[in-house]
Amino acid sequence: MNKQPGTQINLHKLIGIRLRRLTNVSIVRMKKGGKRFEIACYQNKVSEFRSGVETDLSEVLQIEQIFTNVPKGQVAKRDDWTKCFQTDDMDKVIEEILRKGELQINNLERTHQLSSLSREIATLVSEMTVDPNTNRKHTVGMIEKTMSEIGFSVKADKPAKAQALELIKKLTSEESEGTLPIRRSRMRIRITMPGKDAKRVKENILKEVEEVEEDDMGMEWEAVSLIVPRNLEQIAKRKPLRSRRCAYPPLKEGYRA
Repeated sequence: MNKQPGTQINLHKLIGIRLRRLTNVSIVRMKKGGKRFEIACYQNKVSEFRSGVETDLSEVLQIEQIFTNVPKGQVAKRDDWTKCFQTDDMDKVIEEILRKGELQINNLERTHQLSSLSREIATLVSEMTVDPNTNRKHTVGMIEKTMSEIGFSVKADKPAKAQALELIKKLTSEESEGTLPIRRSRMRIRITMPGKDAKRVKENILKEVEEVEEDDMGMEWEAVSLIVPRNLEQIAKRKPLRSRRCAYPPLKEGYRA
C-alpha cells in the first residue's frame, strides 16, 4: 500500500480486521538526526528479531511503515528518514530501529514482564541452591516471598541469571543472616593426576574446593571433593589436568543436594 509521506493515517481503517490484534502492539522508538521515528510491532517478536530467531520483518511488524507517532497514526516523511538514516531503503531503516531503538512498554505490560522475570529469578535460585540445614531445595514461592521481604529490586534490562546470582550473594551475606538459610548446590567430583604434577598444583586446586572427602597421594594423586559448580572451570584450567592422563569426571552421585 502506497502512503503519501508526512500524512496522518487512521490505524483503525488501515488495519481493519487486524484491529483485534493491536492489543498486543508495542512501539519501538528511536531518535536520530534530531527527529523521532517509531514502528509498530509485536513485543514478543522484537526480542526474537534481536536474537536472530526471527528474520522476517512482516512477522515482526504490525504495520510495515515508519511513523513519528504510532498512536496518532502520524507517518514519518520519507525525506526525513532518508536524510537521517542515509538510505532510501525502508527495510534497512526499520531494521536499524528494531535493533537500536527503545522498546516502549505500557504499565500493564511492564508489570507482567517484571512479574515473569521475578518468577524466573526465583526459579533459578531454587535450582542453584539448597537449605544447608536440610540439603533440600527451597520452593520458588518461598524464595519469591524472601525477595519481597528483603526488598530485592528486579531490573527489566538485566538477565535473569545475573540477577539470580546477585540474589544468592545477597542472601548469603551477613546482612541477610537469619532471613533464609541458603547455600549454592555442590558438585562431587574426582580429580586424578600424576603425583609429580600434584605436588606443584595441589594447593592451588584445593583453594577452589569446598570440602575434601578423600585425598590419596601416591604415584598418582586422587581426590574426591565437593565444589561449587562455577569453580569447575577454574580447576580444569590447571595445566596438569589438560593432559590425557588426567580426569575430573563427576561421580555417579552428581550434584549433592
